[in-house]
Amino acid sequence: MMISARVLSGGVSTHSTLLFVLAAVAVVIAVRWVASRTGLPAAALLPLIGIAYALLPGPNVGLDPDLVLMVVLPPLLYSAALDSSLLDIRRNLRIVVSLSVVLVLLTGLLVGVGFHLFVAGATLAAGIAVGAAIAPPDPVAALAVGRRVNLPPKMVTIIQGEGLLNDATALTMLSVAVAAAVGGTFSFPAAIGQFVLAAAGGIAVGVVVARAKRLVRPLTADPLLSNAISLATPFVAYLLGEALHVSGVLAVVVAGLIVGHQTPQFGSGAARLQTNAVWRLVDFLLEGFVFLLIGQQLPAVVRGLRQYETSTIVIAVAVSVGVVLLLRPAWLILTQWLPRSLHTRLGGVAEQDDTDDPDAARRLGGVDRNARGLTSREVVALSWSGTRGVISLAAIFTLPLTTNSGDPFPDRDLLLFCTFVVVLVTLVGQGLTFAPLVRMLGLRADEKDQARVRNEARSAAVEAALARLDTVAAEEPDSTVAVDTTRAQLQTRLARYRGRLDLIEQSGSSELPTSPEYETALRIRRTVLEAQREELLRWRDSGRLPDEELRVLERELDHEELLLPKRAPG
Repeated sequence: MMISARVLSGGVSTHSTLLFVLAAVAVVIAVRWVASRTGLPAAALLPLIGIAYALLPGPNVGLDPDLVLMVVLPPLLYSAALDSSLLDIRRNLRIVVSLSVVLVLLTGLLVGVGFHLFVAGATLAAGIAVGAAIAPPDPVAALAVGRRVNLPPKMVTIIQGEGLLNDATALTMLSVAVAAAVGGTFSFPAAIGQFVLAAAGGIAVGVVVARAKRLVRPLTADPLLSNAISLATPFVAYLLGEALHVSGVLAVVVAGLIVGHQTPQFGSGAARLQTNAVWRLVDFLLEGFVFLLIGQQLPAVVRGLRQYETSTIVIAVAVSVGVVLLLRPAWLILTQWLPRSLHTRLGGVAEQDDTDDPDAARRLGGVDRNARGLTSREVVALSWSGTRGVISLAAIFTLPLTTNSGDPFPDRDLLLFCTFVVVLVTLVGQGLTFAPLVRMLGLRADEKDQARVRNEARSAAVEAALARLDTVAAEEPDSTVAVDTTRAQLQTRLARYRGRLDLIEQSGSSELPTSPEYETALRIRRTVLEAQREELLRWRDSGRLPDEELRVLERELDHEELLLPKRAPG
């Protein structure tokens, strides 16, 4: 849990550190269990528990920004990129760039100007530094809630794409602002040049790493080797980017998007299943730890506030929170309204596509629906999805203690406190209310449309397999029996998929239809699998089946069960 002798206050033994880590794991598991039953996001509950622990006597965990940025951030970003759709992000690229680049830059600049104008003694560079830290949303909480309430895929893509790209923008902006605050000079052209160079270089490094991963493709047939390479890839991309003085964060994201897009072509099935399971565990533990870590920073950020007047603190917090909460909806509304007058919808196409009518939205279909502009309900939901997280805290904790002249970094403690308040307000406030807001707006993915697309694709895949069987039968006359057996299995599967499609088409409701016959078939298949497992265990317990062979047969049944849908008729 990112604990070291320097991180844990009071110097504790290895035994105590291990107990501390196990206690943290227990808390993360307990909160996940509570969240799954109450609907409350774990990302909002964990910081509150962290604050409660920080107020208790005893050792506390401090945030090591270098460790967060180098050890925690790369795997989280890489995993999110693997899980994203390169094609969907490209379809929505304009609005993703609008939020992850333009809005982040505007947030940082506006916070900086606000500090310079209204906070006594604050410099523009210091204000831009805190603005850069609080500008990038951390989409973990919003995505967790969004998937639970079945947010439309377009919305998930936008939130996911924004979260992947905005960290690179913010961290580059932060480095420029810190350099200006430390050195006392600022050159706007030089800052723009540094930003463009860092972004372009990060993209290039990401492409190189993704291509290099293809060179080791023969090794990925082994699931263990594939997992080892996958876990190492984000760190290779990040360290290479930082070594070349470009954006290591962007290198990780680009590498993850390309690798995730190419994995179905080059990876083996066993490797994909195991890699997916490993990354889910990594995400679960890292995300749980970092959200606990957020709450435990309260003593550190409050400790240095005694030197400031209460009015100065209130004004600084008001500027920070106000810009973060108000600029995002204003920007979304502006970017949806302004291009309309120019007949070039930002992130969309024709003007008539901007509708709240669900039937009209469904008629857009597939790619066109992804290309249309945002509806008013989607704008409201996106406005409330900008939760901040540990990256903001890690970024602000990287501020140096002194400037080049030896003077203390201007208002460092105040900047830390403002960042902590913004993270807490958005993560807890927006995190806890995002699900009710989405339900109130009636934003839901079209389950019928999703099931239709899945079963059309399944049918097309089976038809391609049947066509390939005809080729095999013609080329290998001795394979008649095997071909006929396989063909019969595929035709049965094709009939099942077409039956689901007919059921979906015949349903007059917008809800996903259910079939009693199909539900019964699923229940029977699960019952049969359970009976097989029980018999295998009886064989093992009686000494007729070695444990090693039991695990092989159990794995076969597990894969068969994995193919069963969680609900019919998807």
